[in-house]
Amino acid sequence: MTILFLKIVGAIALLIYGMKVMSEALQKLAGPQLRHVLGAMTTNRVSSVITGMFTTVAVQSSTATTVMTVSFVNAGLLTLVQAIAVIMGANIGTTLTAWIMSAGFSFKISNFVWPVFLIGLLLIYSKKRRYIGDFLFGMSFLFLALSTLGETRIPPEQLSILKDFFASCDPNSFGTILLFLFCGSILTFTLQSSAALMAITMMLCTQGGLPIYLGIALVLGENIGTTITANLVALTANTEARRAAFGHLFFNLFGVVWVLCVFKLFVNFACSFVGFNPTTNIAPVATQLTFALAAFHTCFNVTNTIILLPFVKQVSDICCWVWKPKPNKDDDDFRLRFIQAGIMKTPELSILEAQKEIHSFSERIQRMFGMLSQLIGEKNENKFNKIFTRIEKYESIADNMELEIANYLDHVSDAHLSDDTKGKIRAMLREISEIESIGDACYNIARTLNRKFSGKEDFTDKQYEHIHQMFALTDDALSEMNSMLNGHREDFDPNRSFNIENEINNYRNQLKNQNINDVNSHVYTYTVGTMYMDIIQECEKLGDYVVNVVEARMGTRKPEA
Repeated sequence: MTILFLKIVGAIALLIYGMKVMSEALQKLAGPQLRHVLGAMTTNRVSSVITGMFTTVAVQSSTATTVMTVSFVNAGLLTLVQAIAVIMGANIGTTLTAWIMSAGFSFKISNFVWPVFLIGLLLIYSKKRRYIGDFLFGMSFLFLALSTLGETRIPPEQLSILKDFFASCDPNSFGTILLFLFCGSILTFTLQSSAALMAITMMLCTQGGLPIYLGIALVLGENIGTTITANLVALTANTEARRAAFGHLFFNLFGVVWVLCVFKLFVNFACSFVGFNPTTNIAPVATQLTFALAAFHTCFNVTNTIILLPFVKQVSDICCWVWKPKPNKDDDDFRLRFIQAGIMKTPELSILEAQKEIHSFSERIQRMFGMLSQLIGEKNENKFNKIFTRIEKYESIADNMELEIANYLDHVSDAHLSDDTKGKIRAMLREISEIESIGDACYNIARTLNRKFSGKEDFTDKQYEHIHQMFALTDDALSEMNSMLNGHREDFDPNRSFNIENEINNYRNQLKNQNINDVNSHVYTYTVGTMYMDIIQECEKLGDYVVNVVEARMGTRKPEA
């Protein structure tokens, strides 16, 4: 009995691993195209559902589609209404897994798995086709696990106990249906895999005498259990992520409630598609029960989507009512907006979140630079000190953000990555380093202004005018950098940033020569001239850092002058 138990547990572990490997390989094969499709093909509710369905079929993971969708909502690329429609489609797409499992239980495919393993291994060592090899490996693991579960025979003495237990459960009792539904939810949450519990349910129905009505109750529970983890993780995320996760839970809960109201009628209807009569619970072939479970799973999600699709806006309103916006926090508080801890995701999704976080980082740094214009014109000591303290806090935030994003990217780099993704991570690490240097330059300018404010001397009107002109050029450079970080590389012309940097360099050289003449002519003191040029030089350095960010993002270098 111990060996049998270990064999079943091992097969389930292999099943989960196979699904994971297969899903990740498909996502790496699709790459950014999936993100582009998800962002572009959601113009209306129907197209959003279709997009969610085909994306999930493509990657064989509704979790991946849901996490990707939440990331898009966070980034402002999808509205909550679009996200909920995509999640509905993801629920339909994930039913393909049940059909794959039914096929695995129905046919003896273990003999065909070993050649596929060999082909997959050969492809893995081929650089261009290694993701196809990973996919074949994952698929082989999946079918080997299903074949093992299907061929595993429970000993007669245990089988009789199991059948006696299920025989004691009245499938016509509403209380028994609810009990099995609850057990399905808890087991799915515990196993962290609805696919694993679906495989167990199929095994119990084909061998253990589990009545189809109670097996379908377990399947209903799986639909709820698979949403619990996402909602728990979303508790640490932002408001939009919580709403999207709750939308998934609401969709499945609503479906379970109405199905329970017409339970037997709907089960009979779904099973009729595969020619099975649930009232007798007798199938000519035992594996017909597995197809009945798959048919119910598909009918449940398709019907539920048809019912709720016209009311997506109302579902969105309910999600907004349940999760109200968090109180506005001081923007001076350090927090990451897009990188969410705890949500399992693929490197492609992680890269998307990191890119959005870097854009948020650069916007914060530009706001920090904007404070310098307030600081230089402030004459009131209390107000000056308040702005200077805020800039100091922003400098500390910049240091923390660099470290947090770098640690996140370092964690992502531990995964099995494509060469393209490795290149993106290297570029991002350079971007955050240069953006943090921009923050240092801003702080150095603030310290110089603080020295000037504490002293008895002041800049001339002409110097103030030159500093403001230099600030305007520098702010233009930062604006170009932010536009580039927020869009697609193909749509951005790096020459605009290079030209602004050339203007900054030329203006710095002009002011440097003029400053020497003014000091020699005693227009102002050497001390004032030094502080003045410190500010101009830091702006020129800042422009260089901006160009470095642009080069890292665009994968190109500024032409030599």
